[in-house]
Amino acid sequence: MPRTDKTMAAEQVPSPSSIRNGSLDLIKWLAMLTMVMDHLRYIWPEANGLYVPGRIAFPFFCLAIAANVARSRVGDVFTAENARYLGWLLLFAALSEVPYRSYFYGTTSLNVLPTLLLGLVIAWGVHHQTREACVMALAAAALAFVLDGPLMYGFIGALVPAALLVAIRQPGLLWLLPAALCVLMNARDHLLSGVASYQLYPILVLATAFVAPLFGLWLLRQSTGFNVWPVRRWGYIFYPVHLVILQLVRIATL
Repeated sequence: MPRTDKTMAAEQVPSPSSIRNGSLDLIKWLAMLTMVMDHLRYIWPEANGLYVPGRIAFPFFCLAIAANVARSRVGDVFTAENARYLGWLLLFAALSEVPYRSYFYGTTSLNVLPTLLLGLVIAWGVHHQTREACVMALAAAALAFVLDGPLMYGFIGALVPAALLVAIRQPGLLWLLPAALCVLMNARDHLLSGVASYQLYPILVLATAFVAPLFGLWLLRQSTGFNVWPVRRWGYIFYPVHLVILQLVRIATL
């Protein structure tokens, strides 16, 4: 059967997931930058104030996941692209654990990638809404609930990508959902008591946690007027490698 002009034109249209988004790449860069800033505190304790901008990193990583899920065709959960996405997160979640525990000596939590991985699967369920996707999402949510203690940012953190996905699809008051979750996952007794007594540092921490997803959602809707170097699969490698480099720097400065 001969191909028509319409068929050939349709073949030339890129899938939504293949279109580069400069704003999304900028969000990924800001996530990596604020993550490194936060981790520098463990080399220079006097720079403890970097904890405040560090509250931007996790919501921005979650937003990158949510944006990628939102661009996929509803119902197509079992695709080669999704399999690669999950596989890369699984691989680097495992590879990152040793450098993570070496740098954050004595930590009781896992590295951040397991949280992002479970968050991705939960977001798939919200987006695709097929029986299989929903079962996978419920299983991921149950696992996140069981692992609430060792999971970085806990059960609430695993819900953030899905909340951001909902906010992307339905702008408006629903933007407050991921903002509220980010405050809850960062809330600690000493921070809450500090806020209650009007101390500046706890207020800045929780305010940044609240504003971060809102700023990210706004930024995602903007068109960048400059070229942003794409963050491709090397972004997975960045996480364990930056921990190794920071550990070497700490050893060198002892």
